[in-house]
Amino acid sequence: MKNPIEHLNKAFENKVRLGVMAGLMINVKLSFNELKELLDLTDGNLASHLKALEKEDYITVTKSFIGRKPNTTYKITKDGRTAFESHLKALEELITFQNSINPSANG
Repeated sequence: MKNPIEHLNKAFENKVRLGVMAGLMINVKLSFNELKELLDLTDGNLASHLKALEKEDYITVTKSFIGRKPNTTYKITKDGRTAFESHLKALEELITFQNSINPSANG
């Protein structure tokens, strides 16, 4: 393995985006408030990271109303699922590579 980090996806470098994607991998959809509570974030912080993932077409946004109250939900796209799974695989390969070059570090 020449470059062990070449397959990591830059879109998932941030822990907030990792958290959003992990949450959406196991839930069909999550509302803005559910994500905010799950990740313990401010509205502005979460919104900026959601916009970045939406720009990459990794998530979709649905805006609706429940009664008179706005409700925004997010779903992972097929491309988002594929990209996140590839990122996780690249992380696993990086760990395996690091273990192979430094086996004594495994405790």
